[in-house]
Amino acid sequence: MERFITPKLTEEDRSSEQGIRPKLISEYVGQEKTKEKLNIFMKAAKMRAEPLDHVLLYGPPGLGKTTLSHIIAEEMNVDIKITSGPAIERPGDLAAILTSLKEHDVLFIDEIHRLSRQVEEVLYPAMEDYAIDIVIGKGPGARSVRLELPKFTLVGATTRAGQLTAPLRDRFGVICKLDLYNVEELSGIIRRSADVLHVPMEDEAVVELAMRSRGTPRIVNRLLKRVRDYAMVKADGFVTRKIAKQALDLLEIDGLGLDAVDRKVLTCIVENFDGGPVGIETLAAATGEESSTIEDVYEPFLMQIGFINRTPRGRMITNKGRVHLGYEMVVNTDQLYFETLPAQTEGE
Repeated sequence: MERFITPKLTEEDRSSEQGIRPKLISEYVGQEKTKEKLNIFMKAAKMRAEPLDHVLLYGPPGLGKTTLSHIIAEEMNVDIKITSGPAIERPGDLAAILTSLKEHDVLFIDEIHRLSRQVEEVLYPAMEDYAIDIVIGKGPGARSVRLELPKFTLVGATTRAGQLTAPLRDRFGVICKLDLYNVEELSGIIRRSADVLHVPMEDEAVVELAMRSRGTPRIVNRLLKRVRDYAMVKADGFVTRKIAKQALDLLEIDGLGLDAVDRKVLTCIVENFDGGPVGIETLAAATGEESSTIEDVYEPFLMQIGFINRTPRGRMITNKGRVHLGYEMVVNTDQLYFETLPAQTEGE
């Protein structure tokens, strides 16, 4: 079952993001350094009547890489063609896409780290020389024909920049890293999206929503729509902090953005393995989750907020994570014991 709090793109996101996605760089909230760089490079390219240099965007999912690619096309007044690394299976698929481009168009390749080596070989001359080499015929009679391409801008997006090959990475003239958003930036995104969706909210509700969104715009927009639904049914449609908190509690998303699965992983480390260290395969078996899912989906955020340490001997919960779950801190996290905090009596 898909987690509600996942930063990965869902079918609902695909259909709903179009309406709230910013169209211009001035409307894009956050990522100030990236915006400044892109704004300067785009203006310079337009002054020279040239296409923007190839752009690589990398960072965790849900931070706006696809949105930035659309903004680049809009600011440069050109069309955009969208595809993904897994969708381009053969060099011929890439050749068909490249030859369909017009002058200065933007080609956006999501998950570009998943391109096959054969496809990458075709992409190199296309990026450098705006040309591709096509082999015609087979055997001794085979010959290579070079096709000239229109000058275009390749925008590549990846969540795993380390998996890009060096030759491909070196061919990008503009490389931008997108970081997780802070509460203030997420609050700005909520206010903009709430205006577009006609959702009246008080400021305290905006902050409450931002604090539980794991620093990710995609998640904050998804939560906003569910809070809107809750407010329409349980209240008069106006989102107060109390309404927002009730809606998010119903979704089992706590004050730091952890959901039931996150808490299950943390609790398992404490109660089943005395706080760790525990190997990833053992943890996966104990929680009923795939080890790759724990590594790629759950762990990154838990490590970013300081709840898990990854050591050579395995995963360990930190004192910060213990306190959040309601367990007593230990002096030495290697010490194999834990105590639950005493239950508070009413009136304390």
